[in-house]
Amino acid sequence: MTRLQQTLAGTRRGAAKLLWYVRELNGEHAYDRYAERARAAGEPVMTRREFEHRRTDRRDADPREGGTCC
Repeated sequence: MTRLQQTLAGTRRGAAKLLWYVRELNGEHAYDRYAERARAAGEPVMTRREFEHRRTDRRDADPREGGTCC
């Protein structure tokens, strides 16, 4: 492997780790995990849009999750 290939491979690994970290912080991974669990259980999988609507509604309904109370 040439020096350039090593550098590019290291850059790709670093970018992949950064992307994983950002997705973990902003909660984007939640749908992927939900879909995996639903498929494994043989349940129908909601679309991402449906999932996000339910997630937002659930978060807004619970004051501990940062929903509005007043």
